[in-house]
Amino acid sequence: MPIVDVILENHWKVECWRQGELVWTAEFDNLVPTAGLNKLLDATFKTGLASPTWYVGLINTGATFALADTMSSHGGWTESIIYSQTVRPSFTPGTVAAGAVNNSAAKASFTITSGGTLAGAFLTDSNAKGGTSGTLYGEGNFDGGDQVVAGTDIVNVTVTLSATGGSATGFMPIKEEVFGTYHP
Repeated sequence: MPIVDVILENHWKVECWRQGELVWTAEFDNLVPTAGLNKLLDATFKTGLASPTWYVGLINTGATFALADTMSSHGGWTESIIYSQTVRPSFTPGTVAAGAVNNSAAKASFTITSGGTLAGAFLTDSNAKGGTSGTLYGEGNFDGGDQVVAGTDIVNVTVTLSATGGSATGFMPIKEEVFGTYHP
């Protein structure tokens, strides 16, 4: 029986616009903490209860991440709430195709209210701005380091979620007890 890996990848592209001009772009691949993996497995294979909507949040400076991070406990980072929306913007995915889905047709958009620094972003199933409930699915830092924002900047976030099957890495040995033979 071939062993096939399933690889989950989440790629983020963040753009900062100031008075109609692109100021900076940052990209990164993120960590899916255990809470996110558990939610995925539960919704897919156990209960069938997927979160109906996911939301995008921004992360303050100097962030570090751990597999044990959850929305209620993520000691290596804090959420940035320097935007005018009263709740976190929705992640509105398009059509799932070829093992991927993204929100490029409906980017999560933040209107920045005051100057500050952003380090990255996260995905959760709770829209509560600054809240600590819900499931944390993904979290990560900008590839080029922290980025500065100013009041009235627009920060647009595109998230691409993908799942790929890795190549067969070999065969599991099978021992046939009945015939006393071993087949690698």
